[in-house]
Amino acid sequence: MKKKFFFLFILTASILLSGCGLFGGSKEKIDPPKSSVTYEDDLNVSKDEKDEESVDEKIKTELYLIDKHGFVVPQTFELPKTTSVAKQALEHLVADGPISEMLPNDFRAVLPAGTELTVDITDDGVATVNFSKEFKDYAAEDELKILESITWTLTQFDTVTSVKLKLNGNELKEMPVNGTPISEVLSRKTGINYDVNGVVDLANTHPVTVYYVAQTDYNSYYVPVTKRISNEKTDKVSSVVEQLIKGPNINSPLFSLFNPDAELLEAKVEDGIATLNFNENVLANFDKNVISNDLLNMIVLSLTELEDIKGVSIQVNGDSSVVTQEGEPMTEPVTRPKNVNTGSF
Repeated sequence: MKKKFFFLFILTASILLSGCGLFGGSKEKIDPPKSSVTYEDDLNVSKDEKDEESVDEKIKTELYLIDKHGFVVPQTFELPKTTSVAKQALEHLVADGPISEMLPNDFRAVLPAGTELTVDITDDGVATVNFSKEFKDYAAEDELKILESITWTLTQFDTVTSVKLKLNGNELKEMPVNGTPISEVLSRKTGINYDVNGVVDLANTHPVTVYYVAQTDYNSYYVPVTKRISNEKTDKVSSVVEQLIKGPNINSPLFSLFNPDAELLEAKVEDGIATLNFNENVLANFDKNVISNDLLNMIVLSLTELEDIKGVSIQVNGDSSVVTQEGEPMTEPVTRPKNVNTGSF
């Protein structure tokens, strides 16, 4: 009942607020089709470009903060353009640092106050972060969240694929407060906001990351959640969509934007494009084949976390004449939004 009520509320809000973002923020931008998933920021800046940069230029950066529910969530900020965007991003994760006056309501920074750091990125995409001694001054319950925040903040950049951590120049093999083991390299494959509810045999599962929605008194936003899927389910695209339709645990503060009666009829992948054929219950308007922008974002964000998926096409009962809330035909695959949770607070 909770899911159906919330879905109906969201369905109505999505139509009425088509000029707004998810429940009142600025609308999430769906990029024009591209050949691959790209993020707005790129660390490969030539010397000439660096010399021409203006101090007034801004660069949109995702910072993974902790929300009031304890989830690690990306929020997009416009930060000063710099030649060290990776270091700048992590510095904005430090409590009482430059993020202080920018924090959205109900969010907090993840790194202890006073933490200093350096970032070194190799040609093969490994970012090594060296923290000062202040890094150890965090609450034990935040330990895994800190690992996830650092990893996902850095891997938003095209030139970073994995992360290593050091403390005062010494490589960390476990976190200093609660002893959480640290793998040789951290990547998005490590997961985020793990939900293992109902999973009995972890050894025979594999992770997939999906995006659900959280709501506060001020705004709504997408939350990445890593779930464990049985190894018997080899079709990762169908598994991701199945988890989106199923939604989070009944006791979770998160929601899915799918109508519970929506059904994936078929999923095909060709040249990095996932074509999803749903029944009519995926639509926001059955008569006009309208799909909610916010639901579309949730699907695209989730599927493009898979390495081989670059875009998504939607069909309804085999019909490709689906349109967005603005009435624009979805004649081309939709790729990942450049930034997540870009609304104002």
